[in-house]
Amino acid sequence: MISGRSRVFALLGAPVAHSLSPLMHNAAFRALGLDAVYVAIDCAAADVPTLMTALARNGGGNLTVPFKRLGAQVVAGMGERRLVSCNTFWGLSGRLVGDETDSVGIYHAWQRLGSPLGPWLLIGTGGSALAAAVAATKAGAAVSIRSRAPARAATFAAEVAALGTSLATAGAEPRVVVNCTPLGLTPNDPLPIPAESVPKDATSLDLVYARGGTPWVRALIARGVRAEDGREVLVGQGAAAFERWFPESRAPVEVMRAALADGLR
Repeated sequence: MISGRSRVFALLGAPVAHSLSPLMHNAAFRALGLDAVYVAIDCAAADVPTLMTALARNGGGNLTVPFKRLGAQVVAGMGERRLVSCNTFWGLSGRLVGDETDSVGIYHAWQRLGSPLGPWLLIGTGGSALAAAVAATKAGAAVSIRSRAPARAATFAAEVAALGTSLATAGAEPRVVVNCTPLGLTPNDPLPIPAESVPKDATSLDLVYARGGTPWVRALIARGVRAEDGREVLVGQGAAAFERWFPESRAPVEVMRAALADGLR
């Protein structure tokens, strides 16, 4: 039961109506008997700093497209450790603090896909792509970048290289292909890249999730490529975020996974 003492957590983004994060986190709160509630808020960039600060007073939340880089700037502006991307924030001793848990979810999904070794191709240059570069580095993989704007891809490649990520040699065939763009959230979106351009022996991960899999995942599977959508990424990063908010508790991962599965039926 929600009360005046309930801790409030929120997903900030645009759009957020499709998100199953509220379903997943509220199931976790109920399972552990926590007096907390999680909601989704569609907002503008100008609203983000105020919302993050207000929510951190007795709770926290997550940031999604297109606010992950902005969230890192907000946290840094509050005197906290500098991040290049921030998708999780909370209050600590009266301060707004933040972290990046997407890379935890991406690495978790890579492990569930069989931990394939070799270069990663990252499609996109936003906050999710930064997290994927962190996950690739943890997996011991070099990365290449693909974007609709070649100049942006070059800038992003230099950025992740400066952060310690190895860049794949030109022409190296990827073993893992990750869609880090929001393409697939709406029915008329084009595919991130044509399914035919993904090597058949590669493994693909779409950070977007949808009932029945995203169009890109379905196209890849039809071609014989092993591919999964972002549901396990959401579970992995959600569990990591949960444990930032409630450091005394272990995230009920199976409850969170089951809630997400129910929402995607």
